[in-house]
Amino acid sequence: MSSIRLFILGSLEQHGPMHGHQLRLLAEREHIDTWTDISVGSLYGAIKRLAAEGLIEEVRTEREGAYPPRQVWAITHEGRASVGSLRMGTLREIVFKPDPFDLALTRLDPDHLDDLPAMIDARLASLRAMLADNDAHLTAIRRYLSTSEVHATEHRQVRLRAEIAWHESLLEALPAIIEDERARHQEGRSE
Repeated sequence: MSSIRLFILGSLEQHGPMHGHQLRLLAEREHIDTWTDISVGSLYGAIKRLAAEGLIEEVRTEREGAYPPRQVWAITHEGRASVGSLRMGTLREIVFKPDPFDLALTRLDPDHLDDLPAMIDARLASLRAMLADNDAHLTAIRRYLSTSEVHATEHRQVRLRAEIAWHESLLEALPAIIEDERARHQEGRSE
């Protein structure tokens, strides 16, 4: 699954030929960096990859004022087939990536167990700040979003709230985790 491929191909399919700057402006107008994993700055590299794969093609070059010439891209027949299957596959696929934090939690340093509550508190504070920032941003941009974009943005908020709830439960479990880690470490020394 590639969000950026879906964005570029879907945008060219929906809006017709565009140059990279127009795609960038569309991404900014739709605030895709808020509710997707797309970095607006990565659009140009993705455009080149899609062109190399024959999914988009240059249809003309435009020049506005003193700006350098810009290549205008259109989706190809192969691109239309690809975006259709990409769209359907993405709607079916569940992306739920493991967090490296979980591995670190199972490989704690016995000499730094007392630092753990402060670290989890800091993570919790960061997650709460992210949620507050995203809530404020969503409130500010909501009127510019389609109904589906609002739901996509709220999906991120729901995931952040779940992450906060899990961290809160972890914080409550830390005394037992620390006690268990100390006992395991002592047991390991005596073997």
